[in-house]
Formats: sequence, structure tokens, C-alpha cells
Amino acid sequence: MDKLELSPELEKFRDKIESSLKPFIAISAKKNNNLALWQSKFGGLPYLPKRSEYPKGAQNTPLFLLAQINFEEFPYLEGFPPCGILQFYIGGDDFYGTNWDNPTKQDNFRVVYFPEVSKIESDLVTDFSFLPEQTELPLFESCSLQFEKNIAPVGMVDYEFEKIFAQRFFKAFGDKEGDVLEEYDNKFPSYGHKIGGYAFFTQEDPRADGKGAAVGKDILLLQMDTDDDADIMWGDSGVGNFFISQADLEKRDFSQVLYTWDCC
Repeated sequence: MDKLELSPELEKFRDKIESSLKPFIAISAKKNNNLALWQSKFGGLPYLPKRSEYPKGAQNTPLFLLAQINFEEFPYLEGFPPCGILQFYIGGDDFYGTNWDNPTKQDNFRVVYFPEVSKIESDLVTDFSFLPEQTELPLFESCSLQFEKNIAPVGMVDYEFEKIFAQRFFKAFGDKEGDVLEEYDNKFPSYGHKIGGYAFFTQEDPRADGKGAAVGKDILLLQMDTDDDADIMWGDSGVGNFFISQADLEKRDFSQVLYTWDCC
């Protein structure tokens, strides 16, 4: 990565900024309804071996595929699987299957991992006529995905920002505080579709209080943002996030993933 270009005000915090750099995979989504069952995608029909049960919610109703990542198509990112398919399912209700009181309880959402992938269509479920009509979802069309590895420092809305900079950062600029924070936010945005790196929120980071189910969920497993070009909309221009602990990711244990979304 080239040396960061910083204003004189931010230059005094270069060490802090550069120490917070994290790699991530930026995701570009494009509407595409002609995708193989095993391809990476937002929305659409899932990869599902015939021996597997389709994910269902608390009322025994089918969940809907939000995203599917085939790691064979994915750039190397430390800690993430080198192969297999990871899927994110959510409920088609007003809250998109999230439970804000218990955001790791996978009753109306599900994260599923298949370590081995078959590209033989006869091995897979191909008839999904049992799925009900989608009425309340962030997206209704399938999107193909492109991945690009990048690196960026902590964003201002990720809870790690105040851990790294503390109040010294805000107080150092006096009357210029607002201008400098705006510069930082514009230079190092954290919005967009991504895996890894730092998260974006329209409200606040639910991990900020360091309590309960949020403890240790420091790895951004998936961020899907509102995207007009791909017809993705979380409530009123919001964003959806899934987080996992490093230990669980290393074990490929996706049973305690934290799922949340918010909007303006």
C-alpha cells in the first residue's frame, strides 16, 4: 500500500492510523439471474446438497438466501477458509430475521458452511418451488459478486475507533474538530459490501458496550450495504452486518455469529 496522504492535522496521528490498518475484501454486486447454484451471490437460489435440510426459522418456515460466498472464487484473507461455501439466510419478516435482544440466536437467521463443494448438479437440490413468495427482504434479485482485496484504517463508526484514538483525538483539534473528523470519515469510509476490515453502521456499533453476545465478535464475516444499482435496501438506506469471534472462525464454527442491521 502507498503511504497514506494525510492533512497536517491528521499527520500527528499517523502512527495510530497506520497501526489500525486491516485487510478486507471489497465486494461489488451486479444483478444477474443466470448463476450456477455453487457460485458466489447475493440473493437467488442456494447451493444445497440433496442430503442437507433447507434452513428454516422458528415457525418452521423457510428462510431466504441473503448471501453465498464460494471461497474458491475468493481472494486469500487470513483466517478465512480457503475453500467451501458459506451461506447467510434470513427471515422474510419485518425485522429480516434479526433478534436485537439476542443477536446470536439463530432462530430466524442461519449461517451455514459446506467445507466441500460438488459441482455435479444431480447431487444438488434444484427444485425450490417450496419457497414462499418473498415480501420483506433487503433484496429480491440475484447478484453476481466480484471480489477485490484492499486495506484501510479503522472507520469512525466501528467501536474500535475510540479504543484506538481515545478522547485525545477529538480534543486535539479544538474548533477544527468537526472539520477534521469529516475529513477522516471521507478519506477512510467503511461503508459498502465487504468481508473483513472494519464495519459501518448508520446508528451505532452494537459491540460498543462490550457486554453479552457481542463480546469477542471482532471479525466482520459479512457486511451487505444498501446498493441502489443492485436493488438492495435495508429498511431506510441501512446496512446489515454479521460478526464472528476469531476462535470460532478458526474452528469453522458459525453457530454463534452475531447478526444485526440498522438504518437511518
